Amino acid sequence: MSMESSLDPQLIEQTKKQIRELVTEITQLSRSDVAPAEFYSGFLTRVITALAANGGAIWTLADGSRLTLQSQVNLQETNLREDEKALKQHTKLLQKVLESKEGELVMPNSSSVDIAEGEAGNPTPFLLVLGPLATDLETVGVVEIFQRPDTPAHTQKGYLRFVTQMCEIAVEYVKNKQLRSFSDRQLLWNQLEEFTRLIHTSLDPKQTAYTIANEGRRLIECDRLGVAIQYGKRSKIVAISGQDILDNRSNTVRLLNKLTSAVTAVEEPMWYMGDTTNFAPQVEDALQEYIDESHSKMVAVLPLMKSIPEDEIPDDPKLREKPPAPIGALVVELIENSRPTEQMRQRTDVVVKHAVEAMGNSLEHERLFLMPLWRFIGNMSWVVKARTLPKTILVLLAILAAIIAVCVIPADFDIEATGTLEPVDRREVYAEIDGEIDQVYVHHGDKVVGPSQQKDASGKETFVPGTRLAKMRNINLQISQVETRGKIEAILQNIQSKQRTLQEERALTVSDKNRIQGEILELKKELLSQQTQLRHQLEMLRDLDVCAVCDGVITTWDVQRNLVGRPVQRGQILMSIAQPDGDWQLSLDMPERRIGQIVKAQQRLAKDSPDAKGLPVKYILASNPSVQLQGTLDEVHLTAEVRGQDGATINMKVKINKEDIENPNIGATVTANVYCGRRPIGYVWLHDAIAFFYSKIWFRWF
Repeated sequence: MSMESSLDPQLIEQTKKQIRELVTEITQLSRSDVAPAEFYSGFLTRVITALAANGGAIWTLADGSRLTLQSQVNLQETNLREDEKALKQHTKLLQKVLESKEGELVMPNSSSVDIAEGEAGNPTPFLLVLGPLATDLETVGVVEIFQRPDTPAHTQKGYLRFVTQMCEIAVEYVKNKQLRSFSDRQLLWNQLEEFTRLIHTSLDPKQTAYTIANEGRRLIECDRLGVAIQYGKRSKIVAISGQDILDNRSNTVRLLNKLTSAVTAVEEPMWYMGDTTNFAPQVEDALQEYIDESHSKMVAVLPLMKSIPEDEIPDDPKLREKPPAPIGALVVELIENSRPTEQMRQRTDVVVKHAVEAMGNSLEHERLFLMPLWRFIGNMSWVVKARTLPKTILVLLAILAAIIAVCVIPADFDIEATGTLEPVDRREVYAEIDGEIDQVYVHHGDKVVGPSQQKDASGKETFVPGTRLAKMRNINLQISQVETRGKIEAILQNIQSKQRTLQEERALTVSDKNRIQGEILELKKELLSQQTQLRHQLEMLRDLDVCAVCDGVITTWDVQRNLVGRPVQRGQILMSIAQPDGDWQLSLDMPERRIGQIVKAQQRLAKDSPDAKGLPVKYILASNPSVQLQGTLDEVHLTAEVRGQDGATINMKVKINKEDIENPNIGATVTANVYCGRRPIGYVWLHDAIAFFYSKIWFRWF
């Protein structure tokens, strides 16, 4: 009876069903988008299971010629790695299958008898079932099954047919993978072509940097890409992907500038993936500060350095120039993942190479002499075309006429100044001594009387102080006055005691009397000194009473609140007294840079009109700007003073007619124009710019 008839039909059917299921799984696996390692492992396991084999291996070609083991099961039982000769024969066998693109059955230990040294053979104790993974264009690998050798010949042929059929199914996965690879490669080429085209579109460095940042991020597939431009030894971030406007004062940009400057200084790429062991100290410090601020997991700073073509490098090392300095840097960041893929590194290198050329061209173009002028001229070439030439000539003629007009047509040359309205008779009340304001007896607008000489009943003239304005106190002065009185009292008592001693003591010798008399003389001298000091202190105490210095009205606003309890120093202004019933004037503060025009106008006026009273002045009050009033420049101070934001100013006094102003207010703000003759209208408009040109440019350079 044959072997097939002795087997259980049910078991045979179950085995066939299991094999069909495995084939179905292999078919589904070959159509899936899994990683090569996962596919080859699953494929080999199922083929071994279907054939009930001892093991197997899958070999693929790497770099076009080198065999690489993709997956294996029980490969160690073949002992190939222990015998170098056997390993070479086995390798030759695999290469033979790759070249023939046909499956083979190789009996065990064929190398020891049938195969010469250096030829293909099977040095293992297993029956090798070999099937090629061949597409229409190439053979990419070999499937190798380790099977038992004690099987009939027709069964072994069945093994070969099955492996060959499974290889054909596996080739579908290879084709799909290649198709996806070609598709990805085509997409990459399209992206690279678009990236290259866009970054070379503009020659503006900032526009080029923005294009590199945004388009380069898509090509590299990173989270953030920044572009820095080198300025001497300092790098400055000019573009970050996804940001239209950079805040240069933000901590992130400031620290990133510091990091790129440190990296470009060493001229070496920096890839940070969590370890800073091999970094330069300055790079490590800058990197740690930036990581603490940005929380990026991976940061790469790649200097943009132009390379010198090999054919331009001299053979003599002494003639070789120093490599060009970096023109900038790229900053590649990953926020979540700290390990860049090999594909990302390769794409980054491509972006760096193209960015170097694009940024180098744009910076070189931008640094051409007078480039803004040449660009403007180039953009204006349309004005000389035939269609627009008549319009251009008319516009040029109009401009020329306007220039001639502003240089020839005269206009009133007025110089503006601001100031205040005040009475001519005006006095300031100063503190005669250091102290603290204790009381103030007057208010704003109160009339006061100044000091005077009056006769008493006997006809003797006495000094009468003015109205008492305020009371000051000086605790130290009062204490000193009390101490001085005490010292005087003690000296007087001491003198009296010594005088009594001279009078009452009869037994004193002549030398004792002379000594005591000398002591009395010393005490009298000290007494005289203390009395003089006391008079001086009393005079100072009288100065604590602040009195009016002239007749008039208190013009200081809210003197009670501003002065009471306030410490003051000698010479400090406490309040102002003015006589509003007298004449009034304008007090103008003219910037020092304009006073020369006033002086020249006064000289011309004195030469042309000796009887003229002064330069005419037109002014308006801030309280009534619709009414324009007239005055005459009366006095120009000889010294300049620094007043607030106006800088150095010179005070001028302007005579006015009090009757022109209804209810004048002391200190009212006025705006005045001092008439300085007639000058060309262009000079009237631009005299400040002309003065700036002569002082800041012409004087310094010529």
